[in-house]
Amino acid sequence: MDARDSTGMAGQLPLVITRSSERVKPGRLASALRISAFFLLVLATLFAGGFGWFANTVSRLATPTNPAKADAIIVLTGGHLRLDAAMGLLASGKGERLLISGVHPSASRRQLQVATRGDQKLFSCCVDIDRAALDTIGNAEESAKWVEDHAYGTVILVTNNYHMPRSLLEMGRLLHKAKLEPYPVVNSNLGNGGWLTKPRALRVLFTEYNKYLLALARGIVPVKPTPTGIALAEAVAPN
Repeated sequence: MDARDSTGMAGQLPLVITRSSERVKPGRLASALRISAFFLLVLATLFAGGFGWFANTVSRLATPTNPAKADAIIVLTGGHLRLDAAMGLLASGKGERLLISGVHPSASRRQLQVATRGDQKLFSCCVDIDRAALDTIGNAEESAKWVEDHAYGTVILVTNNYHMPRSLLEMGRLLHKAKLEPYPVVNSNLGNGGWLTKPRALRVLFTEYNKYLLALARGIVPVKPTPTGIALAEAVAPN
């Protein structure tokens, strides 16, 4: 082989290697896409399965007919049936005091008393009002302060059935010494898969499920609300 032939072969080797690499890349890309699609399918399956479990669990919650007596009662605003149920528990002696959490700042005690059709004397002596809470996280924070100030050991928590899992989750993170007794208020019967045939109930459950997942995620990656969205919460050093 002469020098000319050697030079010609040397010039072709990089070209052969480059073309070989180009043939491998599409295969790797296809493999990566298949793996990504598999993980997305798994996540979608887990999400859908989790929603089914959540909706089924919520639809089976029922209002206790005769709950045990507790030290106090907390009701989270969001519907008149919640307030009526909480006032009924207070009137029947199921708790010493009642905290209504999340009341609009413009609502007066008199307006609340009229709205709940509660006894004026009972409302005046045994009902506290929280106007600071703006969401479920705020409900938990203000409720925890109230429970700690009064040193209550057992608390009946009143809210709608679909809202109960997230409320218990947020409350449980802050009420370390008090025991929560759930009192779910049921607006409509969703048992036996009834939520599947009611578009409005399905929408409410799906929205609440996503909020519940975010609440779970907050326990892993702590965040805090800000005027423009959410931000990572500052770590608190243990005592």
